[in-house]
Amino acid sequence: MKTKMYIILSAIFFISVSVLAQSPPPPNGGNNPNGGNTPVGGGAPVGSGLFVLLALGAAYGGKKVFQLKNNEK
Repeated sequence: MKTKMYIILSAIFFISVSVLAQSPPPPNGGNNPNGGNTPVGGGAPVGSGLFVLLALGAAYGGKKVFQLKNNEK
């Protein structure tokens, strides 16, 4: 069983090492409209998504604490 696990893990390691990622696209898709210098990925706001993830994490943690307290009783 352990030999199969070592074979699988080594295969995953060597396959992941041999796969190469693509280089990122140039800003503005290679065009230069209005001379703007937007970052790669556009001008997506990060802050609002961060707050949503924090709120979901807090809700999930609160649910787990609530379940833990109910199981102790």
